[in-house]
Amino acid sequence: MLSGWADSEHHDLPAADVARWTAIRRARLHARFPGERLVVPAGEYRRRSNDQHYRFRPHSAYTWLTGDQSSDGVLVMEPDGDATLFLRPRSDRRSGEFFRDRVYGELWAGRRPTLAESHARLAVPTRHVTDLESALRGGGVPTRAVRAVDARVDGLLAHAAGPGDAELDAVLSELRLVKDPWEIEQMELAVAITIRGFEDVVRALPMAKRTSERHLEGVFWQRARLEGNDVGYHSIVAAGAHAATLHWTDNDGPVRDGDLLLLDAGAETRSLYTADITRVLPVSGRFSPLQRDLYELCRRANDAALECLQPGVEFRAFHRAAMTVLAHGLADLGVLPGSPEDALAEDSGLHRRWTLCGSGHMLGLDVHDCAAARSGSYLDGRLEAGQVLTVEPGLYFQPDDELIPAELRGLGMRIEEDVLITDDGYRLLSDGLPRRAGDVEAWMHRMAS
Repeated sequence: MLSGWADSEHHDLPAADVARWTAIRRARLHARFPGERLVVPAGEYRRRSNDQHYRFRPHSAYTWLTGDQSSDGVLVMEPDGDATLFLRPRSDRRSGEFFRDRVYGELWAGRRPTLAESHARLAVPTRHVTDLESALRGGGVPTRAVRAVDARVDGLLAHAAGPGDAELDAVLSELRLVKDPWEIEQMELAVAITIRGFEDVVRALPMAKRTSERHLEGVFWQRARLEGNDVGYHSIVAAGAHAATLHWTDNDGPVRDGDLLLLDAGAETRSLYTADITRVLPVSGRFSPLQRDLYELCRRANDAALECLQPGVEFRAFHRAAMTVLAHGLADLGVLPGSPEDALAEDSGLHRRWTLCGSGHMLGLDVHDCAAARSGSYLDGRLEAGQVLTVEPGLYFQPDDELIPAELRGLGMRIEEDVLITDDGYRLLSDGLPRRAGDVEAWMHRMAS
C-alpha cells in the first residue's frame, strides 16, 4: 500500500479569481488591529452519527478572508499583517493515513489539495496544520481569535482568551456588510439558481399533491446541488396552515388544492453565498378572493418597504414603512383592536401578534449575514451602497387564534425579495420571479404547460 503510486501533484495551478479580493479583505482587517495577531479557524467536522460526519461547511469569516473551504484550516495573521494558512493537506503516500484514516484518508474521503496547490490557488503562504502549535507558542504577542469554532485552536489560545475576541467577531461582520464586486456577482448567481429552483417546484406540484411537502423540498435541493453547493439554509416548504409557522422545516405535510404553499428557499453557490427568497403559491394555480386580498396586502407592504431603500436611510426605516401598511390592512380586515396609529406606537405594537418579526436582514455568506455586527453599524445604522439584504414583511394567522375571523385562521403570507443597495437607490436581484397575484398565476400556468 505504501509504494507504486504515480506523482499526481497538480502543477502550475492558476490563482483563484477570489484570491485578489481576499488579499484586500485581509489588509482591511489588519488595518483595524495593527500590531496584533489574529487567528481565524475554518472549523472541524461535526459528528452526525457513529462514524458519520455532517458535510463540512467552513466558518464564513474564514472563507471570506481566504477563499478556502477545507476543514481544519486556520488563518493566522501576524502583527505585521503577514498571513499564513495552516492546512491539513492530502494524505502522504509515505504513511498509512491515506488508506487507514476514515475521516481524512484519501481512499476514504477523497483528495485534498497539497500545501503547494493551496498556496498557488489561494495566493497565501501555507504550512502543515501540525505546525500551528509551535507558531502560536510564546507570550507577549497580543492575540485575538474567532472562538467556539475549533476546539484545538481554543485550547492553544486559552491563555489569550478575552473580551477582544468579541470585538474581532464584530469587526469581521462589519467588514462584510458592504459586498465587493466579486461578492455581488456571487449573489446574482445564487439568486439565478434559486429562481430556477422555484420554477422546478411549480412544475413538481402535481406530484407533490400525491405525496407531500417533502417532494418539493427534494426538488429544490436537487437544483441547489446541481448548480451550486447546497441549500443555503433549511428550505421552508409550508403548505396550508404550516405557512403560519415562521421557520417550518419539517416539510412533511400534505399539499392540497385550495391551499397556499409558502416556499422560502435559497441556493448556496459553490463559493458559499446564498440567496433567500419567498413566494406564496396557490396550489391549484388560482388564488381565492380572500387569498388574493391578503397576498396583495403583503405585496403593498413589500412595495412600501422597497421605496425606502437608498444609501443613507436608516436600516429600520423599511420595516416601519411595511408595518404601517400591514397595520392599516389589519384594521381594514377588522382584526386590529383600536386604530392603526395606536398599534404602531412604540409602547403598543398590537399588530405584532400577526406580523411577528422584522422585515428583513443582511444576506451574503450567511443567510442572516453579519450577525455579530454592532447595532450602530447594522440595525441602528444606515444603508450603504453595496449592501445586500432581504425585504420580507409578512402576515401569520395561527390556526387556533380566536381573535380573528375563522376564514383567516391558518393562513401565512410572505413575499421576500433579495435587494442590492446601489449608489442611487436599489436593484431588485430577485425580479426574475413575479410579485403581483395575477402575475404569479400566469407564471405558474406557463411553468405547468
